[in-house]
Amino acid sequence: MNHRMILKSVGTLMYIEAACLIPSLVVALLYGQGDALAFAVSAAVVAALGLLLRLFKPKTTDIFAKDGLAIVGFGWLLVSFMGALPFVLSGAIPSVVDALFESVSGFSTTGASILRSVESLPRGVLFWRAFTHWMGGLGFLVLMLALLSNRASALHIMKAESTGPSTDKFVPKLRQVAKILYMIYLGMTVAVTLLLLLGGMDLYDALIHAFGTASTGGFSSRDLSVGAFGSAYVEIVIAVFMVLCGVNFTLYHMLRGRKWKLVLRDEELRFYLIVVAAATLLIFVDRTGVGVSQSFGVTLRESFFQVGSIITTTGYATANFDLWPVFSQCVLLLLMFLGGSAGSTAGGLKCVRFLLLVKIARREVARLLHPRAIKTVTLGGKIVEEETLSGVMIYFFLYVAILALAGFIVALDGKDLLSSASAVLASVSNIGPGLGVVGPMGSYADFSVLSKLTLSACMILGRLEIYPFLLLCAPSFWRRVNI
Repeated sequence: MNHRMILKSVGTLMYIEAACLIPSLVVALLYGQGDALAFAVSAAVVAALGLLLRLFKPKTTDIFAKDGLAIVGFGWLLVSFMGALPFVLSGAIPSVVDALFESVSGFSTTGASILRSVESLPRGVLFWRAFTHWMGGLGFLVLMLALLSNRASALHIMKAESTGPSTDKFVPKLRQVAKILYMIYLGMTVAVTLLLLLGGMDLYDALIHAFGTASTGGFSSRDLSVGAFGSAYVEIVIAVFMVLCGVNFTLYHMLRGRKWKLVLRDEELRFYLIVVAAATLLIFVDRTGVGVSQSFGVTLRESFFQVGSIITTTGYATANFDLWPVFSQCVLLLLMFLGGSAGSTAGGLKCVRFLLLVKIARREVARLLHPRAIKTVTLGGKIVEEETLSGVMIYFFLYVAILALAGFIVALDGKDLLSSASAVLASVSNIGPGLGVVGPMGSYADFSVLSKLTLSACMILGRLEIYPFLLLCAPSFWRRVNI
């Protein structure tokens, strides 16, 4: 392994994080609520750490597959730890464990919170809390691709941090594509901000919710989340953009190249949109059937908003879905497990993996009926390699195993089954709110230190899609063999 290059790369990440603390420092100075010093000190400490790590001069700048995994794993852990500094130094979240939980939740775009009331916090702290979403949304490590002259080295980092079972669409002109994807990401953030300003939000709230929407994060500046604004326009804008940000960003790159037919033939996109429409309809019918005391239009809007929020793992809320009928809650739980598209800012299992698992199951049934027949799995008209299919099945097993293991640990707190199970699922899938104690009107504050640390690990595992984090714990990972 190229240890010095790993340290130098992580040092570069510290520089990026230090720079990202500056906007929050400016906001803190503008509002003068006593948190500016915390950001100044935090930025100085993070920059100093970056300088220290950058002092390691590698003999070669080549990055191998294991190096890419190490950079991503260590990078995310260190960025999350350093991101907790402003919370602790400002006194907004005095507990180190709670501050770390909030920081991990932000960078992993989970949106789970230990805060009982966010409106009491200084505005600079709330801005940083939301901005961590935006940094982690598309993957702040992707920013490093522009700094790497070796395309193969950049590809190892992209593979380690990107979501979904394949990165084939990223390979050509990798550095250029990375820049384009970030421009699309920035463009969506600006578009949401402008539209929310037109809806009557002030600039501060518009930025906070634009960060959370584009990154599918979910941290709000209000205790009642998006529902606090009581605006149908705001809810529709955020709901539509949440769904748009749950789409594979490479498809937007294809649209930019006028490859409309390829986008329309994308099987995952069609499945994702069908699920959104079907889930919205099912919840709308279920809630209408029990006689909700509101108009059909409001019920439909709330249903669509919550479906978009949960399947994209954003976690914003306009209603307390913890009080919805059981069937509607079951639909939301399934969406929590499913998640958005690969290559998007959404979390969860990912639609493409679910599609492949269904196709694998169908192939195995066909093999039982016709043992000698040669069956292949296709996606979008292309044959999927057996290595990819094997990877999907292994990932699914690990995903379920982590849910089970973390569920047993969190269950030690003695909370009800629904609260414990949904807290773990919401953490691994990077959603934020679950059901019961951790519903949209609740928080994670009452969990024990052990549970908070476990859920924090779950959030990172979910965001990095398990492998980089687990491989760091494997002894064989540290052998001096480049693969």
